[in-house]
Amino acid sequence: MAVNTKTSQAAKTALRQALAASGGNTKDKEVIAAIENLQSLNPITAPARSDTLLDSNWLLISAPNFPGGEQLADGSFCYTLGRLAFNMFQPTGLKVTLQRVSQPVFLLGNGEQHSHDIVVEFTTIDESVPKLSGIVRNQGVCQVVSDTTLQVEFTGGILQPQDNQNLEEWKAVFGNQQPSARRSFKDILMSGFLNLMFGLVPPQGMDADTGEISFTMRRSPKGRLEILYVDEELRITRGEREAILVSERQ
Repeated sequence: MAVNTKTSQAAKTALRQALAASGGNTKDKEVIAAIENLQSLNPITAPARSDTLLDSNWLLISAPNFPGGEQLADGSFCYTLGRLAFNMFQPTGLKVTLQRVSQPVFLLGNGEQHSHDIVVEFTTIDESVPKLSGIVRNQGVCQVVSDTTLQVEFTGGILQPQDNQNLEEWKAVFGNQQPSARRSFKDILMSGFLNLMFGLVPPQGMDADTGEISFTMRRSPKGRLEILYVDEELRITRGEREAILVSERQ
C-alpha cells in the first residue's frame, strides 16, 4: 500500500503530541485515536516478518508497563526494584526512578530467534541509601509465529551498575542477595509460586569485580507480542494483557 509520506509524518507527530499531553498513557483516548490513525496508514502487511525494520535498538517513549508503578510530579516513573524483575534482586523494596527503557532486537546466532531484552536504566531515590544508577536487563528471545505476531520468551535477568558508579557503595546496597527475613507471608507465597512455575534460579552472589548479579529461568514463560505498526522511525506493540507500548528507533 502506497502511503503519502506527509500524511504518515503528520500522524506520527500527532501521536507524539498525544503521548506528551497524557504523560505517555497509551490508554488515553487521544493516544488511542492517534495509534489507530497511524495503523490505518501502515504500509507493512507482515510486520513481524520484516527483520529489516524490526531489528534495532528501540527506546520506549510511552509510559512503562511494569506493575505497581507511580508517576511523579516531574513526569518520571517510580517503582520498587522488585517490580522490575520478578522480585529476584534484593532489596526488592528499594525505590528507584526509571531514566529510560530500551530494547535491543537483533538476530541471534541460530538464525531463527531475535534478542528481546528489556533494558531498564534507573536511579535510586530511597533516602536510606546513596544515590546510585544501575541497569536491570530482563533477558529474552523472540521468534515469528504469524505475519503480525511474535512469541516472546524470557530466560533470566542481570542487575549491574552503570558506568562510573562507586563500586563499594554499590556492593553495600546490593551485595547481600539473601531475601529479607521480614518478608510478608504474601511475598513468601508469591516467591515460592514464581520459583515453582518458572524454575527461577535466584542470584548466587555478586561478581566482585563488576558488581553484576544475575538469575536464570529454567522454565521460561512464553507470551505473544503483536506488532501493530513499524517503520523506519516508530514501533507500536500490544502485549498479552493488551498493554500497548510505543518505541522509537535509536
